[in-house]
Amino acid sequence: MSDPVPYAPAPPLASLGILGAGRVGKALAARAADAGVAVALAGSADDISPVVAADAVVLAIPLGRYRSLPAERLRGALVIDAMNYWWELDGARPDLDDPTTSTSQTVAAFLEGARVVKALNHLSAYALENLARRAGEPERIAVALAGDDQADTAHVAALIDAMGFDPIVAGPLAEGMRFEPGTELFGADADRDEARLMLDRFWDTQRGRVVARARAAG
Repeated sequence: MSDPVPYAPAPPLASLGILGAGRVGKALAARAADAGVAVALAGSADDISPVVAADAVVLAIPLGRYRSLPAERLRGALVIDAMNYWWELDGARPDLDDPTTSTSQTVAAFLEGARVVKALNHLSAYALENLARRAGEPERIAVALAGDDQADTAHVAALIDAMGFDPIVAGPLAEGMRFEPGTELFGADADRDEARLMLDRFWDTQRGRVVARARAAG
C-alpha cells in the first residue's frame, strides 16, 4: 500500500531539539542519538536556546501548555508536534477538542510562521524505548505523520526511518486527526500495512463520523 502523498527521499536531519524531558522526550532523544543525530533536550522553554538552534524541534510537552511556547523564536523552524490532548491533564478545552480541525492545526495557527508536521505522538513511550527496528525487519512498526509541505514531510519521514520506524504519510496537517487519541492507530504497535488500514478505516469509526459531519457543516 502506498502513501497518499508521495515524497522524495530526504537527507536525514543532522540535529534535533526536543522540548520536553519527560519519558517520551527522553525516549525520542535516545532514538535520535542512536541514529547519529545531535540532540539538544530541554525540560522547559527556559532552556530553549540549544533546542531552537537545531534543524528541527520536537514538541513533547503537554498539549494544554502550547500557548507557553515561544512562538517568535520558533518562527520559520521545522516543528514536529508530538503532543496530544488529554482532558484529564489539560481540562476541558474546546479549542483542543474541535472536530473541524486537528490539534496540530491549532498549534500551527499559534506558532505563526513555523513549519509544523504532526508525528511521533501515537506510539507509547514503551514502543519508542523498545520497539525500534532496522529497515526491512518483519517486526518493524509504523509511525504516521501529516504535514502541508512535502519537503518538510520528507525530512521528518527520514528522521522516523533513521530512528527505527516505518514512516507512513497520512496527508496534509489536517489529517493528523486520524492518529490523535481516541483513534484506532493511537497506541497501536502496527506495521506499515496495518497502520495504513487503520488510517483508512478512520472515517468508518464513530470519531470519524463526528469529524466528517462537523467538517461538512463547517
